[in-house]
Amino acid sequence: MVPPSTSVATLNETTEKPLLAVLRGERRDPPPVWLMRQAGRYLPEYRALRAEKGGFLALATDPEAAAEVTIQPIRRFGFDGAILFSDILMVPWAMGQDLTFGPGEGPRLAPRLLDSPMEALKARVERLEPIYATVRRVSAMLSPETTFLGFAGSPWTVATYMVAGQGSKDHHETRLSAYADPARFERLLHRIADLTVDYLVGQAEAGVDAVQLFDSWAGSLAPEQFRDWVIAPNRRIVDAFRARCPGVPVIGFPKGAGAKLPDYVAGVGPDAVGLDETLDPVWANAALPADVPVQGNLDPLALEAGGAALDRAVGHIRETFRDRPHIFNLGHGIGQHTPIAHVERLLELVRA
Repeated sequence: MVPPSTSVATLNETTEKPLLAVLRGERRDPPPVWLMRQAGRYLPEYRALRAEKGGFLALATDPEAAAEVTIQPIRRFGFDGAILFSDILMVPWAMGQDLTFGPGEGPRLAPRLLDSPMEALKARVERLEPIYATVRRVSAMLSPETTFLGFAGSPWTVATYMVAGQGSKDHHETRLSAYADPARFERLLHRIADLTVDYLVGQAEAGVDAVQLFDSWAGSLAPEQFRDWVIAPNRRIVDAFRARCPGVPVIGFPKGAGAKLPDYVAGVGPDAVGLDETLDPVWANAALPADVPVQGNLDPLALEAGGAALDRAVGHIRETFRDRPHIFNLGHGIGQHTPIAHVERLLELVRA
C-alpha cells in the first residue's frame, strides 16, 4: 500500500485537478495542457538560474533550484501539469555510472557497458535522494488544481546510453550488443526496470500525482525487438509500480512507435499514452481503444513557427480528439528557440 504521505488523489481531489481527471478516463473540455520540457532553455528565468548553478547536473540535484525550475512554467503560463525537473539518466547514475553534461554536448555515462561488465557497477541509490527532496518541495508549492507529474526513462532508452556511454542516431552499438548476447541484455533491462520501479515509487511517496515513462528511442526497433525490449520491460515496471502505488496513473510515451502503438498499449497497459508528432491523430484516434486517454501531439516546430501553422495544427488535434479523454501536449520536447508569445497563443487556442 502507498504510505499516507503519498499524493494519491481521492475522487474529490481528482475533480479539482483536470489533468489527473483525464488520466483517470474523464473527458474535459477544454482539455488540460502541459508541455514536455516546459521547464527549459526557452525561458529566460531558466537560463539565468542554470548559468548561476553552472551546469545541468548541479541544477537538477539542488532541490531548491530544481523545485524553482519545475515551478517556473506554472508561474508564467498556468499549465495544468507540472513535471519534475530532472533527467532520464538519474537511474544509471544511481546504478553506479558516472554522469556528466559537457558544454555543447549531450550527456555522457562512464564506464560504458560495451567496455565494462555491469556487475562491476556499485549502486549509489543515495544519489536519488535530492530528487525526492525536490518532489517534496514542489508538492508543497503547487496549487490544488495542478497535477504533479514524475517520470523516468524506459529501460530500452536508458540502456542505449548505458551501453554506448552517450546518445547516438541509430543505437547501432547497443542493438548489436543485444543481438550478440541477448541474455546479458535482458539482465540489464531487468536491472534498469527494477530500480526504475523503486525510483518512481519514491517519487510517488514524496508527492507526485502521476508518472510518465519516456521511451525516447523506441522508434529505432524492429517489431520483435520492440516487443522484447520495449513492451516487456515497460510492462514489468507498470505491474510492479501499480502493486506498490495503486491509483497513481502511468503515462507511456514510446516515441516513434508508429504502427506498433496499439501493441504497446495492449501489452504495457498504461493509463494513458503519449503520441509523438509523426503520428496522424486521425489514425491514432481510430486505432486505439476509445477509452484510452491520449496525450499530444503537436509538432514542436509548429509551435516554434507560430502563426497559421500553429493555429491550424491545434485546431486539427482538438477536433480529432474531441470525443475521447485528451491531454494537449507536444509530440516531443519544446525547442529552446520557441518564442514565449507562441506558447501564450497555444494556451489561448487550446482553452478557447
